[in-house]
Amino acid sequence: MRTFPSSGRWSTSTTWPRRAAGAASTALASTVFAVLDVADVILCFVYALLDGVLEDNPVHCYCHRSYDDDDGISEATAAAVDGGDHEEVSDTLYAHGRRSAVRDALLGLLRLVVGRRGAAPPDEPMPPCKWRSPRWSDCACKSCVAWRGAGEGEAGGRLHVVVKEPDRKAAAGGRFADAAAGTRTPDRENAIFVHGFTSSSSFWAETVFRESSFILDDCRLFAVDLLGFGRSPKPANCMYRVRDHVEAIERSLIEPHGLMSGSASFHLVSHSMGCIIALALAAKHPTRVKSITLVAPPYFLPCEQRASQVALNRLAEKKLWPPLLFGSAVMSWYEHIGRTVCFLVCKNHLLWEWLFSLFTGNTDVDFRVRDLTKHTHHSAWHTMHNVICGGARLQDANLEAVVAAGIPVQVVHGADDQVVPVECSRHLKAKLPRAKLSVMDRRDHSTVVLGRERDFAEELKVFWWSAASRSPVHVQDADVQRRY
Repeated sequence: MRTFPSSGRWSTSTTWPRRAAGAASTALASTVFAVLDVADVILCFVYALLDGVLEDNPVHCYCHRSYDDDDGISEATAAAVDGGDHEEVSDTLYAHGRRSAVRDALLGLLRLVVGRRGAAPPDEPMPPCKWRSPRWSDCACKSCVAWRGAGEGEAGGRLHVVVKEPDRKAAAGGRFADAAAGTRTPDRENAIFVHGFTSSSSFWAETVFRESSFILDDCRLFAVDLLGFGRSPKPANCMYRVRDHVEAIERSLIEPHGLMSGSASFHLVSHSMGCIIALALAAKHPTRVKSITLVAPPYFLPCEQRASQVALNRLAEKKLWPPLLFGSAVMSWYEHIGRTVCFLVCKNHLLWEWLFSLFTGNTDVDFRVRDLTKHTHHSAWHTMHNVICGGARLQDANLEAVVAAGIPVQVVHGADDQVVPVECSRHLKAKLPRAKLSVMDRRDHSTVVLGRERDFAEELKVFWWSAASRSPVHVQDADVQRRY
C-alpha cells in the first residue's frame, strides 16, 4: 500500500526551498550594497579632489556632517545656506541618517587618514553660491541654463508654468453647466497641477491638458515645473525644502495670475511627491483651495521611527528587485554614486536623446525620457530627502489643517504601484475619513493617469463640480501660516 508523507513533513519539504531562496537573495543584496558602500566612499574622496580643483567654493558633501550639528555645521553656516531654519531639513540627508556598517567603518578610517574634509570651519559661514549653478558636473547647455537669463533677482527665481486658458465660448456659458439639473457654477475654475519626482509640467500638459480639450475646456489649468526640475531654476544655494517649493509656487504662479486676489480660488491636483507639496500649499491657504486630488500619495503612519526614516526605508528599500526599487535605493542612499549617475546621464542628456531618437526612429523624444534628465544632482538629492523624507513629518499637521478647513479630498492610486505602496492611500483614507478613495486595477505609478487621461479628466470635472457646492469652513490663512 502506497503511503504519503505527513502534513508536517510535506509542509517542510515545500517551504525550505523558498527559505533558501530568500536567504540567498538577502545575502546577494547585502553583498551588492556593501560594494556600493565602498564605491560611494571612494567617490567621496574623488569628488572632494575634483571639486577642490574645478570650483572656487566647493559644495561640501554630507558624508562628514551631522544632522544634530555636532559635526561642524555652525548656526552662521545654516543661516547662509537655508535661511537658518534647520528644522525642515531631513536627517536622512546626512550620512548619519543613512546608516551602513561598511560605510561608517570606511568613513571613520578616511577621517583618520586624510582628516575631515567635508565640514566647513565651525565659525566660518559658507559663502553665497548662486554662481555655482551649474556646477562642473551639471549640464550647461542652452536649455538647462535658460533660467539664468532672467537675472539673479526675484524674476530669476520664477518657475516655468504652462497655462491652458479656457475656451471663450465655454467660459461665456459658465462653469460645469448641468443641463439636467439646470445649475451651473458662476465663476471659472482654476486648477494647479503639481508633478512628482524627476518629472515636469509635461506629465500633465502633454497628457491631461491635451486629451481633455472638450472636457475641461472651460477651466484655466496651470502645470508648474517644480523648483530644480524641468525648465525651472536649479539654484545650488537652495535646500529644496517643502517651504522652498511652496514659496516658489506662490511667487511664480499664484500671485502673478491673481489667485490670491479677491475671492479667487483654485483646485489642486498632484501626483506622487507633488502630493506632499500640494498638502502643504493647501494647509497654508485653506480659504483659497476648493479641492485636492492626490494621485499615488506617499503617506506613512507614524511609528517609533522618525517619519523621514520610515519614508526612506519604505520608498527606497535596499532590494535588488524590482529594478525600479533598486534604482531608487541607489539614488537615495548613495550621494556620490547618485552624482555620478547624474553626471553620466543628465550632463550628457543631449547625447542620450540623440541616441534614443536614432534607435527608435522618432525625432520627438518622449517627455518621460526627457524629464528624467532635467534636473541637477543637487536639486534631486535635496528634494528627495527634504521633501519626500523630511516632508513626511509635516504631513499630519497639514492634513489636520485640511480637515479643519473642510476641503474636499479625493485619492487615486494604482493597485499595481511598485513605487508608492497602495497602503499609503489606505492609511491616508483612515486619516481623512471623508476623502474619496479610488484604487484602479491593473494600473501602476504612472498609468494611473497615463493611458486614461480622458477618464481622469472626467473624474476631475465631476469632483470639482461637487466641491463647488460645498459650504466653506472659514479658516483664516494666518492661523495656518505660523507653521511656515
